[in-house]
Amino acid sequence: MTEISGDFATIPLVDLTAWRKGDAAARAALADRVREICHQVGFMLVRGHGVDPQRVEDVFALSAQLFALPEAQKRLIDKQNSPHFRGWEPVGAERTNNRVDVREQVDLWSEHPARAGDVEPAYLRLLGPNPWLPEAVLPGYRAAMTRWFEAMGGLADQLMEIFATGLGLEPDHFERLFAAERMSLIKLISYPETPAGAFGVNAHHDAGFLTILAPGTTPGLEVENAHGDWVPVQPVPGAFVINLGEVLQSITGNYFVATPHRVATRAPRLSVGYFHGPSLETPLSPLPLDPEFAAAVAASPRHAKAGFMAQPDEIAAGVADMASAAHPDTYGGQLWNYFCRSYPEHVRRHYPGLAK
Repeated sequence: MTEISGDFATIPLVDLTAWRKGDAAARAALADRVREICHQVGFMLVRGHGVDPQRVEDVFALSAQLFALPEAQKRLIDKQNSPHFRGWEPVGAERTNNRVDVREQVDLWSEHPARAGDVEPAYLRLLGPNPWLPEAVLPGYRAAMTRWFEAMGGLADQLMEIFATGLGLEPDHFERLFAAERMSLIKLISYPETPAGAFGVNAHHDAGFLTILAPGTTPGLEVENAHGDWVPVQPVPGAFVINLGEVLQSITGNYFVATPHRVATRAPRLSVGYFHGPSLETPLSPLPLDPEFAAAVAASPRHAKAGFMAQPDEIAAGVADMASAAHPDTYGGQLWNYFCRSYPEHVRRHYPGLAK
C-alpha cells in the first residue's frame, strides 16, 4: 500500500465495501487507513459506498433542468427572500475570503420549525423551511432532494463510524454527539467556464464536519497539498469526493485536517455537495482521544499551526485567509460565522443589528 503523506500528488481512493461487508479485521484495517488519510490529506475518493447509481443520475438530471429554467422561475426560490439562507442565487452572489465566486447555486438545508426572528442565540434563526419550486415548474424536484438527503446522510453516518473507529472511539460516538435536530446542507452548483484570474469558488476550508461531493464528469476541483501545490481531483466513475471541515479539525485538536481547495473549470460544470451536520447547539468540545494523537500534532508544525477561516474583521486586522486561531464553541456559531463571512449583505438585510 502506498504511504500516505501530506505531500500527496493524487487524491487517495478508498473502497468502503470492507466496512459494509467485511469482517472485524478488514473493518479495522480500513478505519486505520482512513484515519491516516484524514490526518495527512483531508480528502479522499470513495467507491463501494452502496449508493444507488440511479439516484446520482436523477439528482444531476434535475439539477441540470433547474439551472436551465428561465431566471424568473428560479427567482421563485430566491435566497435573498429567505431569512434562513436557503434557495437559488445567481453567479457572483457568494463571496469566499471577500472574493466573488463564479458559480450559480441552490442551497437546501435540513428543515425544522422556524424560531422567532429575535431568538437567541442568533444562530437558531437559521432553522426553518426550504423554498421549493412548484411541482408544475420542476416535477419531482422536492422528492428527489428528499431522497438525496437520505442517501447522503446514510453514507455520511457510515463514514463517521469509520472515523470514530479509527480514532479509538465507539463507532456510534458521532451518532450520539449529533443529536436529533440535525442541520445538513445540499448545495446544487452550476459553474460556467471560469474567467481568467477568477475561481468558481475561491480557496477555502469547509466549515462543518464532513463533505460528500458528487463531482460530475467535468474536472475543476483542486486541493492544496503540504508544499502549497494545487493537485487536481480527477473524477472517478461511481466515486464521491470526501473532505473534512474545520469542525473535525477543531475537535480532533488538529489531528484531522481541513484542507484548502478551490474550483477553476475550463467548461461548464455541475456538481452536488452534501455537508453533514449535527444540531446547531452541539458543543464543539475536544473528543476524548488517546494522547498519542495530540503528540502527533505537536510533532508536526503543519498540524500544530493549522488555522481556520478568518472573519472579515480578522482579515482587516491582517490575519491571513485561513490562519485564524479563533473557533466558535457550538456548531451553530460556526455556521453563523460562515454566513456573516460569505453573505454580509444578506445578513444586513435580514438581521441588520447582527452583521459583522
